[in-house]
Amino acid sequence: MAKEIERKFIVSKDIPLEGLPFSNIEQGYLSTDPNKTVRVRIKDNKAFLTVKGKTEGITREEFEYEIPVKDAIDLLNMTSYKIKKRRYYYKNLSHLWEIDIFEDENKGLYLAEVELKTSSEKIVLPEWILEEVSHDERYYNSQLCITPFTSWD
Repeated sequence: MAKEIERKFIVSKDIPLEGLPFSNIEQGYLSTDPNKTVRVRIKDNKAFLTVKGKTEGITREEFEYEIPVKDAIDLLNMTSYKIKKRRYYYKNLSHLWEIDIFEDENKGLYLAEVELKTSSEKIVLPEWILEEVSHDERYYNSQLCITPFTSWD
């Protein structure tokens, strides 16, 4: 069984992104049930099908499989909920931060995620981190598809 242990943060819009490597991502959800999400993602020129279990704290089961891009396109056409974002990669000490700049209905939302080896692992927060939102379900990508950031009060 694969485990994902991840913390999520709101990022300052002043974050210096120039020169950082990035990927363009389009993803959709076949299931947005918090107990079992099923995501299809095209990241640059590769595609993945991912199944995630219920989040407990900052941990959940995660199974990810590479699939043909054509299959991913067909699956994305079956989804009602889609997200587009650009993901930047920032190495800070021993951690790789993934910084997502959202597009379309989530435009204006900047989030960063960092994966950990254990839920008690200590991290050094970069200066551009504003607030932790790991436990706020509104910031889950599966929920941003249903209730986009631009629709919040």
